Amino acid sequence: MPTQQQQVKHSIEAWSLINRKYLGKGVRVKRFRRPTRCQIRNRVLLAILMANDIKLSQLAEELGVSSRSVSAWVYEGRIPGKNNLEKACDYLGYPRHILFREELLEQSPLICQPEPSRFMKRTLTRSPVSNRILTGLCMVHDLSVSDVSRWIGVHPGTFRKWLHQGTLPSSAFQDKAEQFFRIPKSVLFADCVLHPNTKSPKTKSSK
Repeated sequence: MPTQQQQVKHSIEAWSLINRKYLGKGVRVKRFRRPTRCQIRNRVLLAILMANDIKLSQLAEELGVSSRSVSAWVYEGRIPGKNNLEKACDYLGYPRHILFREELLEQSPLICQPEPSRFMKRTLTRSPVSNRILTGLCMVHDLSVSDVSRWIGVHPGTFRKWLHQGTLPSSAFQDKAEQFFRIPKSVLFADCVLHPNTKSPKTKSSK
């Protein structure tokens, strides 16, 4: 019959195995929260953050607000107060009608992003991006260049020029992109007007 000391030893070994199996894996913290079907009301704001690799917590820290507030802006479509609105627009380099367009927030479809974006891994590592909004929206929806170009009816190489070179497409293709993303073309191609000939908007995310 095992002694008390042996029983204690076996108990410790058993708990050690359990800890190694379940707790030893650590806690994986995702850079961006996985949305559910009732989330992502402000797709444009999330797109800009993802394209610039700015975490929600980082934006909150830079603006001096709570992470919960920033999450509400993105996932619930809330519009910040005047002071925080001005700080957000100044920090990200976009006017209010781009970042917090009220009619767009009200009509935004409910989407979910079940897997980490393949598009994010591919596009940002290939070459600098000029149209951050359009690129970020592809990330939010987990769309590849071939996906969007096929559905819009444009050559993949042409679509890459929209993303990487900031090329402004014809009015007809702007209309098709607007119909596809359900976002006004003035927002989709705002970088072509606001940040021409630049690889990224003026942000402080490169600290």
